[in-house]
Amino acid sequence: MKRLRQLRVLLSALFVLLSILSISAQPVLARDGETDKETFVVGMEVNYAPFNWSQTSAADGAVPVENSPDEYANGYDVWMARQLAEKLGRRLVIKKMEWDGLPPALTSGKIDAIIAGMSPTPERKEILDFTEAYYASDLVIVVQKDGKYAGAKSLEDFKGAKITGQLNTFHYKMVDQIPGVQKQAPLDNFSTMITALNAGSIDGYVSERPGAMAAMLSNPNLTMVQLDKGKGFQADPENTTVAVGVRKGDALKAQINKALANIPETDRQKAMDKMVALQNRGETQTSFFGQVAAIWGDYAGLFLRGTGVTLLISLVGTACGLIIGFFVQVVRTIPTERRHGPSQWGIRLAQGLCTGYVEVFRSTPMIVQAMLIFYGSKQFLGVDMQPLLAACLIVSINTGAYLAETIRGGIDSVDRGQWEAANAIGLKHGQMMVHVILPQAMRAILPSIGNELIVNIKDTSVLNVISVTELFFVTKSVAGSTFQIFQAYFIVAIIYFILTRIATILIRLLSKKFSPDVPFQLKSSSEA
Repeated sequence: MKRLRQLRVLLSALFVLLSILSISAQPVLARDGETDKETFVVGMEVNYAPFNWSQTSAADGAVPVENSPDEYANGYDVWMARQLAEKLGRRLVIKKMEWDGLPPALTSGKIDAIIAGMSPTPERKEILDFTEAYYASDLVIVVQKDGKYAGAKSLEDFKGAKITGQLNTFHYKMVDQIPGVQKQAPLDNFSTMITALNAGSIDGYVSERPGAMAAMLSNPNLTMVQLDKGKGFQADPENTTVAVGVRKGDALKAQINKALANIPETDRQKAMDKMVALQNRGETQTSFFGQVAAIWGDYAGLFLRGTGVTLLISLVGTACGLIIGFFVQVVRTIPTERRHGPSQWGIRLAQGLCTGYVEVFRSTPMIVQAMLIFYGSKQFLGVDMQPLLAACLIVSINTGAYLAETIRGGIDSVDRGQWEAANAIGLKHGQMMVHVILPQAMRAILPSIGNELIVNIKDTSVLNVISVTELFFVTKSVAGSTFQIFQAYFIVAIIYFILTRIATILIRLLSKKFSPDVPFQLKSSSEA
């Protein structure tokens, strides 16, 4: 009973912490009596230099990232967003989001516009409206400076080359125009493509000129191939321009077009030249670990904040998931043989719903659940959840489905004599579960609960699709902004290793104290 009371106190404290976080995470739009019409909420990746990137200060005109404290966005898209907000008479709010999460965030009303170097392709026009173009560029192929394709002049010169492009962009479709090309699988961002190119996994990738120039400045071993006139890519002008994405039928489109008409082309080009130049930071460190130290010195605050968010979501999600799992399994074990009429049918319905919940959430990826719950609740139900609160809810529901089966195994391991003894002294089902069965089951499943916590620490990385600035999303921003990909991911690998090792050691100590006869073995997410 003492242990049970301690568990209740711990869970109550977690709920209080979650409540405080949900209050403190209220959107900027609701502060100081502002309305939606007083702000211009723009979504972007904040890791696609020179169009947008992450930094830790407001230097050079950077704007605070609304959903990532102490992080600032800068780049050509940010410059353009500032110009538009000023001409619209609104206050600019930048929201950092994963590329694939931008369209659903816009259609669900979580942002007002997408300004993220996005081209108005026919596929995107089916779900979004686009303004007039705010920048136009041409296509190039980024290759290794000392590679066999550095001197190419036409698409035919890339015959047999391994070429790719960014996932869900028209760049990847352009690869098909290269005769005899070995088209590789698309990669999710430019940082990943640069890494693959430096490693020799690919021979090149398709890019727009500004992005290629920024990559070259941070990676002197790379160069861009500018194809001769008439021997390059044949692309629809709409695909080589970038425009502002808005919701279908939104009057904001006409307002932005009017504002764009008052921004001279010379000012736009000067702004792009400035942003490309800002990417040349003149790094003096040449060693790998020197670059790691430099990145840590610049972005330590973001890494630590991302670590804190990851830990918070993992702990709250695991604790709440445990409660959900207990509830589900208690309901599923209620005997119905001695019940009749509505009572029996009601219990069977509840048990069926619990079983359906377990099957659905164990059979679908957490990233899919996150997209459906976060964006679907806003678009179809009108429920606008904050990312951190939604993340805790999603992880809790997902974890509850897995732990329900774990708890079922723990309950089944309790000797049947304990059930019979509890029945003999007249305990009701709920009393029997709380006072007799679950305390014994907990001893058997404690290591599995620990495994679920460790899995959650790693699996929170998928939550960047709903704009949660957890550890992995922060790292993607750092990698995309500095083009020091290996160095950034080396840092995050160490952080994840430290987190999981500490969790493993603590769980082993708890297991030895409370479940000495149950061995602890670390499992992967696929085994959990």
